[in-house]
Amino acid sequence: MLNKVSLFLLLLGQTLFAQVIDSTDFEIDEVVIDTMAVDSTNISFYRNEIVNAGVIKNFYEKLLQLEQKKDCKLRIVHIGDSHIQADLFSGKMRSLLQEKYGNGGLGFSFPHNLAKTNGSYAIKYSANTSFESYRNIYPDTTQPVGLSGIALYTKSNDFVVQVSVRNKAYKFNSVKLVTPNNERSFNLATASKDITIESSTPKTITHKIRSGEALSIIADKYKVSVAAIKKANGLRSNTIQAGKTLRIPTNEMQFKNTIKTEFIPLTLFEDIASQNYYSQEPLESIFLVPNEKASSPFALNGLVLENNDPGIVYSAIGVNGAKASDYNKFPMFYNQLKALESDLIVISLGTNESFDKKETAIYFEELQVMIQNIKAKNPGVEILLTTSPPSYFKRKYPNTIVADYAKKVLETAVENNIAVWDMFQALGGLFSVDENYKKGLMSKDKVHYSKAGYELQGKLFFEALMMNYEQFKAVK
Repeated sequence: MLNKVSLFLLLLGQTLFAQVIDSTDFEIDEVVIDTMAVDSTNISFYRNEIVNAGVIKNFYEKLLQLEQKKDCKLRIVHIGDSHIQADLFSGKMRSLLQEKYGNGGLGFSFPHNLAKTNGSYAIKYSANTSFESYRNIYPDTTQPVGLSGIALYTKSNDFVVQVSVRNKAYKFNSVKLVTPNNERSFNLATASKDITIESSTPKTITHKIRSGEALSIIADKYKVSVAAIKKANGLRSNTIQAGKTLRIPTNEMQFKNTIKTEFIPLTLFEDIASQNYYSQEPLESIFLVPNEKASSPFALNGLVLENNDPGIVYSAIGVNGAKASDYNKFPMFYNQLKALESDLIVISLGTNESFDKKETAIYFEELQVMIQNIKAKNPGVEILLTTSPPSYFKRKYPNTIVADYAKKVLETAVENNIAVWDMFQALGGLFSVDENYKKGLMSKDKVHYSKAGYELQGKLFFEALMMNYEQFKAVK
């Protein structure tokens, strides 16, 4: 009995401690975890699984088809903030799923480095000109922000962007080019040829002035006028100095060859959300060049790269600092989402909302708008939410706001017909931050996770998805 009383007092103390927050730090009166009745005789421990997994039944059906027949691609799209933009959490999921069920291609790709930010390592982008960029976290909704969450554009009409595979596992046969309003702003090319352009220019002679020479003597030697020599060299008087050089203009012409690289455009096919190219042979490199018939600015929202093999295609779309409301600001994001042909869409948002001190009701309302927008453009797609990971405010105050977000999402999963993975509890819950930091799973700010921490998130998510998949197969 003493143990039961001690346990109850411990839980009560933790709840009270979580409420002691300096309101001047957070611009709110207080942060409170809803009081829950705890039965000390029956404590349930967290089980790493998908909550309400029945709503992603079609996803599991297709995964079973892929596993047994190996005759299809299964496409997952993971949308989030910084942990998805860096493609560490999502990258771990991609590698684990593809190792088990086959590599169907990288999926969505974006030249983050040209937008001067971080992104996936798998594909390298290089360009001969600079690009402008604009993120969905900013307020101007007239910018060409679409599927990537980051607009990338240039007014130059003489650019070349080279797309090269760093990770040879992601050679590709098909390319989807995603642009604002599906405009054919770019041509794709796999090869180029050098064209020699001949031109003629006036021949110029260089003369080194010797001691005792005058301009008139030099002019007579080359059969030109003194005035012509003075003009060619910017001289105001006839005074010259031995050892200096003069340019001597002549009436003779000389031929000059200029080498220009010309890219051979490929035939593109258009669907409702992208411009597409297919190659029988796997490609490691491709070029984006301006379509001469298009007008500037030339804006790019991303590429979709797949191979010819059955397997998993795992697309990652993330923006540092993003919230659900930021994606909701730009309708083009939802219009272009169709290009990914998703079977399952995973949404991982909430941390940035918590640092904006958004009330749980507002956070959840914005999340519901996002889900509704996704389903409106992708009627058959299934949705899986992940709760946010534990974090601290100012490296010492437990983030009770994301705890409340997680509680709300889990409680309403069934009525809203969504599946949920509780990453908040999978990583230890409200008071796990210090321990996770000691293990090297979090950065010094105790908000962001380390590479090892993000990869652990991917590993735990994979294990939860597989646990429910095994349960699904058991009752087939």
